[in-house]
Amino acid sequence: MQDSMELLARNASVVSSAGLEFMARGVVMGVVGSAAIDAYALVMRRVFHVSTLDYALLGRWIGHMPQGQFVHARIGAASPVRGERLLGWVAHYSIGVTFAFVLLALMGREWVAVPTVLPALAVGVATIAAPWLVMQPAFGMGVAGSRTASPGAGRLRNLGSHVAFGIGLYVSAVVLAFV
Repeated sequence: MQDSMELLARNASVVSSAGLEFMARGVVMGVVGSAAIDAYALVMRRVFHVSTLDYALLGRWIGHMPQGQFVHARIGAASPVRGERLLGWVAHYSIGVTFAFVLLALMGREWVAVPTVLPALAVGVATIAAPWLVMQPAFGMGVAGSRTASPGAGRLRNLGSHVAFGIGLYVSAVVLAFV
């Protein structure tokens, strides 16, 4: 009986540390991927003078949800929500971490040990479905920004930011594989 209790305790410790490692890896990868989006946005604003998403609007959208408001004619015209900028930034990074967990769950331990770029890029590009099919329609911009002044240009910028996210996932996975 004591041998089985020791074995159970040892296995619980291994599972616990593996779970903590998985969690830490996902958080770091998600934060780095999200920061890569922010770096891309900064370059777009400073070098190319292109406006990018103000995360306060993401926070405003989320802030209206408890009152049952999920879709807006124009999110910019919706009433501001207290703390919307912070809420938007927290949501942005939380979403990035969630998608990093998706990548880790899909690829498993083998990929974690020797990361390759294609799965990270594929997940990064696949995440474009969230803004195109959920966020932009809910903001009043239409599916994939179809109601904006320049839908094609917006889609290219969106694609660039999600490629940057995928690159951030990959680079952080490579660094973490050596740690």
